[in-house]
Amino acid sequence: MKGNVMDMAIGVIIGGAFGKIVTSLVNDILMPLVGALIGNVNFTTLSATLRAPKLNEAGDVVAEAVTLNYGNFIQVTIDFLIVALCIFCVIKLINKASSLVKKQEEEAPAPAPEPSAEEKLLTEIRDLLKQK
Repeated sequence: MKGNVMDMAIGVIIGGAFGKIVTSLVNDILMPLVGALIGNVNFTTLSATLRAPKLNEAGDVVAEAVTLNYGNFIQVTIDFLIVALCIFCVIKLINKASSLVKKQEEEAPAPAPEPSAEEKLLTEIRDLLKQK
């Protein structure tokens, strides 16, 4: 359970840290480029009017217009996809690093175990027999 909690905590921290950067990237760089490609459209202002505003005889707004702001939804969706991609890349990098460390640990030669007293005695006997 500790590993899952740590993974979730890392995800929340990374998501929060990248949130402002990604929002700036989308708002200041990507969306103006996409808007320029499709004819200088600002995505945050794209909307469909479901009901026009109601005006009184003096021309004052009595009831605000009801709009469906799909442009803002598109921008927030792109924000989310970029944050998800960043988190995915960081987790892939962490997993690759941990697998490399684990692989190095497996490949490292294990230290030779200390010979037992019986093995030491047998080695001495062998050496004495070789001398004779």
